Amino acid sequence: MAFFKAAKKEQHNEKQPEALTKEMLFNVDRLKEAFSYPINHALQMRELYLPFYKKRLMAFSIEGTIDANIVDEHIIDPLLRNTGPSIEADANFVTTIMKSVLTTGNAKDISTFSDAIKDLLNGNTILIIDGEAKAISIDTAKFENRSVAEPSTETVIKGPKAAFIESVAINRSLLRKQLRDPNLMCEFAEIGEHAPQQVSIMYLKNIADPSIVEDVKKRLNKIRTDSIITLSTLEQHIEERPYSIIPSTLETERPDRTVAFLQEGHVVLLMENSPTALVVPITFWSLFHTVEDQYLRMAYGNFIRMIRFISLLLALFTPSFYIAVTTYHSEMIPTDLMLAITASRERIPFPIFFEILIMEVTFEILREAGVRVPNTLGTTIGIVGALILGQAAVQANLVSPILVIIVAITGLASFTIPDISMNIAVRMLRFTFLFVTFFLGFFGFSITLAFLIAYLVSIKSFGVPFLAPLSPHFPSSKDLLLRPPAWKQWLRPFSTSPKDKVRSPKPEGNAES
Repeated sequence: MAFFKAAKKEQHNEKQPEALTKEMLFNVDRLKEAFSYPINHALQMRELYLPFYKKRLMAFSIEGTIDANIVDEHIIDPLLRNTGPSIEADANFVTTIMKSVLTTGNAKDISTFSDAIKDLLNGNTILIIDGEAKAISIDTAKFENRSVAEPSTETVIKGPKAAFIESVAINRSLLRKQLRDPNLMCEFAEIGEHAPQQVSIMYLKNIADPSIVEDVKKRLNKIRTDSIITLSTLEQHIEERPYSIIPSTLETERPDRTVAFLQEGHVVLLMENSPTALVVPITFWSLFHTVEDQYLRMAYGNFIRMIRFISLLLALFTPSFYIAVTTYHSEMIPTDLMLAITASRERIPFPIFFEILIMEVTFEILREAGVRVPNTLGTTIGIVGALILGQAAVQANLVSPILVIIVAITGLASFTIPDISMNIAVRMLRFTFLFVTFFLGFFGFSITLAFLIAYLVSIKSFGVPFLAPLSPHFPSSKDLLLRPPAWKQWLRPFSTSPKDKVRSPKPEGNAES
């Protein structure tokens, strides 16, 4: 271990940035070498001669990353047509070109090869000038992106229809469009040793807890890997409990939901190539709520929340509850129902546990198949496959009809869980309860539930308790299982330690209160 640490430290010390020189040909050869030119045809070069200044320069760019119109209109044409101003012998030629010749304001001077390579990969155009130890880097980036569309996983009937795309600049624009606040901060962190990627750290300066922001920055700075392409991979590097099935971060594809988190003091991470935003810290209520809960009137939103909460309990406990009752506690079932269940199982060769296990695994296979097959066939396979397999299994006396109903209700209930990470966690916990109740009945069910609740109370996400502000209790607007009217939600959750804890002055009441 000491050897690897020493080798890593030595390697880190050796990576000193190499400076550009005044010899243009040397600088050009170094850039060619860095991009394996001419084997690699991605590097594009154009040699120019400026007759007024009697200078030669080379323009470098990477194919597929630049806007050719910007390069021609704001860089090449001004350089070739320029007839002034004259430059004195002691003047800075690079600065004069940036300020007086180029017609774009997105230009800067760089002095190392590492900066030149990084800017080229980010879509900049680099000008190497003969006799100058500095180069000019102009922002000409134009990567291909799809247009802003509707959310595909977090759909709503009422509310905005825009969703994030794979362009981080457009994603930041979508956030600023909805949250026009000068306190909305955007800082950058670079991750990845060989293929660096930029992470945008966004938060509200007047609300977010500085300790949470610093914690996020420290975790990003500690990442040591070749490259991280998407937020989904980044999430696994900064999460607190990599072996836990309970998530400690949240991904959302909705800008309006992201803005709601920002206004409560959360920190948001954005990356190129990721059509989602990563939100930290989170609580159970972050995973349980949907954005539509706030768009609907209080009574409607609370009704949907109660349906979702009941569905969560059904998805988690129904199969294990059925096993515990029929196997160990049959006296809890009415006699007529017990006789009907027994009659339906007369010709079933398997115990109830294996019967449920077969159906649950089959349902999970159908669910996964519906996701992986083409969209035109996914719904057909899911519905027709479930009907055909369920009916065939009953007719073949492999499962009882009541079990098909139980598994179907459990599967449908799991689809109401809005967050995909929480959805998978509930499905995995369902199998845990299934095995425990098969061996220990309601006793094992109760012990496992107690351990689960104790675990949820004990864990934290970036220093925030997972069940806060319910347990431990923190002052809040009580937007938990049920929500109050919108005009009563004047207090931000104290669990995230926001600087400004009040959204607006406490209401004195309305006409009806």
